[in-house]
Amino acid sequence: MFKDLFSLQGRVALVTGGSRGIGKMIAAGFLAQGAARVYITARKAGPCEQTAQELTALYDGECIALPIDISALSGIELLTAELGKREQQLDILVNNAGAAWGAPFDEFPESGWDKVMDLNVKTPFFLTKALHGLLQKSASDERPAKVINIASIDGLFVNPLETYPYAASKAGLIHLTRRMAARLIKDNIVVTAIAPGPFASDMNKAARDHADLVATRVPAGRIGADADMAGAAVYLASRAGDYVVGITLPVDGGVAYAAPGIQGDGWD
Repeated sequence: MFKDLFSLQGRVALVTGGSRGIGKMIAAGFLAQGAARVYITARKAGPCEQTAQELTALYDGECIALPIDISALSGIELLTAELGKREQQLDILVNNAGAAWGAPFDEFPESGWDKVMDLNVKTPFFLTKALHGLLQKSASDERPAKVINIASIDGLFVNPLETYPYAASKAGLIHLTRRMAARLIKDNIVVTAIAPGPFASDMNKAARDHADLVATRVPAGRIGADADMAGAAVYLASRAGDYVVGITLPVDGGVAYAAPGIQGDGWD
């Protein structure tokens, strides 16, 4: 009954924004648990190809780069077409690609708002919609397909930094996860989300460059490690998470539900 509970043996996954940071952690975790092929996307071809080669060399499965900008519907259509040329079905989709933008309230530009909202909310919806057919081909009562949206703890509480569309987009993605979950479970597709706290990445430079300082604001006393993020994603993607529908899992060392005084400074 419990054998291979967290195994991803033979599965095919797509991780957007997979060339670095949280996306790379998740792609590596999937391969470590037996995924046959993990496709990763990124805007920049060089880093995407480099990460794919690096992960393929480390694990038995294959990491395949599809360097495509998916911030617009044309890119989503291209990614869907390229994946469709290579695969008959898709077991796991991780909507991780995202953007952030900070500026004072009175100066916040429309361009920054649109960039963040489009990539963080619009893209996960329309990419999942575009890949619905491939996900359905994989999905069954015994082994549902999985969609995992990467949100943020900034969607759960108010970060004092002036990153207005980022916070709004991540809160929106959390609720979108619930709505998509209610619809797609009918097709044996389980939709969930992860809300990361401080992990070292190019988007979270504070955690990357000042880990010790950031750790003082985390109840667990440290920033997140690669295995923390990979473990959460593997749980939701594997059989262990088959009955977990529509939830958002904070992976944050206790920040989101800590006392307000601990939350007060922010770190993005």
